[in-house]
Formats: sequence, structure tokens, C-alpha cells
Amino acid sequence: QVQLVESGGGSVQAGGSLRLSCKASLITYTSMCVAWFRQSPGKEREGVAVYAFGGSTDYADSVKGRFTISRDNTKAMMYLQMNSLKPEDTAIYYCAAAHYCAADVRGVPQFRYSGQGTQVTVSS
Repeated sequence: QVQLVESGGGSVQAGGSLRLSCKASLITYTSMCVAWFRQSPGKEREGVAVYAFGGSTDYADSVKGRFTISRDNTKAMMYLQMNSLKPEDTAIYYCAAAHYCAADVRGVPQFRYSGQGTQVTVSS
């Protein structure tokens, strides 16, 4: 079982930046795929970014060039750097992990493990 805990959400004006962090509990985290997805009221979960084992990454078209996923295996941490934020980025953001995955962000909402979520609000 993997426990994931997010932090770093908050409120920001359009054009601003936020950095989300996620701490994993499992020692085998280093060999796992890690990712972020988000969900807004009335909308389905949307994969935002994935970092597959081996270093391949993928991003949703809506965030390419603005968001960057990274990980620090020595600390069992993953991050989502979000720049040039837009009001449509407002959502609850969840970190997620899976033992196996393709480097395809569309599969992220089905990842086996996810955190409790952190709210990101972008005002215009």
C-alpha cells in the first residue's frame, strides 16, 4: 500500500505560479510511475502529467509548456511546477502512483494510488 500526501495548493492570480509537492510512503516508490491529475466540479478527472519509470514524461495538451513534473527519489517526493496559471486550471489536484504505466497522461486517472487532493484556485 502506498500513501500519498499533497501540499502546496492555494490561491493565485492568473499568470502566477504554484508548486505542488507530494510525499510517498513506500520504499519501492523509486520504481513506480508517478503522476498528477485534477478534477473540477462537474467534470471528469483529467490526467495532467505523468513521469514513467525510466524518465519518460507526458502532459495534457492544456498544460504543455506551462507545467513540469519532477521527482526526487532520494526523498520519495514528486512535484508539479505550474507556471502561467489560468482560471481554467482551477481544480483539486491529486498526486498518483502506479507500479506500472505507459508514458501516457490519459491513463493517469486510473492509477491505483492517489492522495487526498489539494485545491488550486486561479483568479482572473
